[in-house]
Amino acid sequence: MDFAPDQTTEQLEQRLLAFMDECVYPAEARFREEARSGEDWATPPVVEELKAQARLRGLWNLFLPRTHAYGAGLSNLQYAPLAEVTGRSPWIAPEVLNCSAPDTGNMELLSLFGTEEQRRQWLDPLLEGTMRSAFSMTEPEVASSDATNIRTRIERDGDEYVINGRKWWTSGAMSPRCKLLIVMGVTDPDAERHRRQSMILVPRDAPGVEIKRSTTLFGYNDGPHGGHAEIVYDDVRVPVSNLLGEEGDGFRIAQERLGPGRIHHAMRAIGMAERALALMCDRTARRSTFGRAIIDHGVVQRWIAEARVRIEQCRLLILKTAWLMDTVGNRGARIEISAIKVAAPEVATWVIDRAIQAHGGMGVAQDTLLPELYAVARILQIVDGPDEVHYMAIARRETRRYRREAVAPPEPVGA
Repeated sequence: MDFAPDQTTEQLEQRLLAFMDECVYPAEARFREEARSGEDWATPPVVEELKAQARLRGLWNLFLPRTHAYGAGLSNLQYAPLAEVTGRSPWIAPEVLNCSAPDTGNMELLSLFGTEEQRRQWLDPLLEGTMRSAFSMTEPEVASSDATNIRTRIERDGDEYVINGRKWWTSGAMSPRCKLLIVMGVTDPDAERHRRQSMILVPRDAPGVEIKRSTTLFGYNDGPHGGHAEIVYDDVRVPVSNLLGEEGDGFRIAQERLGPGRIHHAMRAIGMAERALALMCDRTARRSTFGRAIIDHGVVQRWIAEARVRIEQCRLLILKTAWLMDTVGNRGARIEISAIKVAAPEVATWVIDRAIQAHGGMGVAQDTLLPELYAVARILQIVDGPDEVHYMAIARRETRRYRREAVAPPEPVGA
């Protein structure tokens, strides 16, 4: 296993780091001001300016792997360090590079399973960054950590499908730029458990689509990124041609989407941890208590050292997972994907929490990035399957041999 960055990765990373220093970090204050003073859910104008700059610098659609015809030609291992850099400013950098969830996962699905017409209508403008999309799977009435629980119905009626159900945490759907909802629902309740569901493409302005409200993250509405909508689908009709893939493919398609998305989230979480660690070091170096700089106190030095150890360990696990995804495929790397899904948010929340503590009262105020960083990192322990489900999958594989041996018949005496 060789995780050393190749020449392509090094060149892109240097370009991206320069873009962050010259454009993204200086724009953070303006982004926040425009978000506060602008219309609800509107994208701050600075984002469009930065998107133009990113395209000029060749930093666009980096997320799609080389196996996709529409991507930048990067492997998962090549993209991983770039995703980490964008995590240092998670509200701006991913979107201005057109590498922001949930659009990234939706673009992957359309590139893999979409028809030529579906790609023309939806994928092309998403790749151009002229619209946004949302992924509508989670439901308030069921435990959606088991996707086979979903109840939204997708029923065929002649040349149309009729959709009825209630979803929430449909990220991005509050944005006026969101034009597409990818909805998962049940097409055949009598089929085998993992073949009951299908995916369908629903225009956000289709009759019967009712946006009820936006749910907040620890009080943050995530407005500039389109919020997280609760949606009612009431007799929504779309053409049969809007089906994504085949009937019964919904669960499999969802798994195809979530694997790459989890590694993107994990790398960005490491970037968030790096940003928090830098803020902690800077803050404690500039302030003194009891006659010496806070950074020289033993407890703070322990926090800083432990943060570095945890970040490096997690980064190596993520790079190994990216390498496996490239060499044996997403399915072959599924346990490692589960491992990074739980490890990265845990590291990020720990480091950010220590940084908050080191800042004192300022650490929980709106004057720093830390409260919002914490909110984002903490929700990652729930999205894309709660950590407990992934721990269960890891333990199932780890104990498989022992369970087999425990039920095997004993060898005859004297054998």
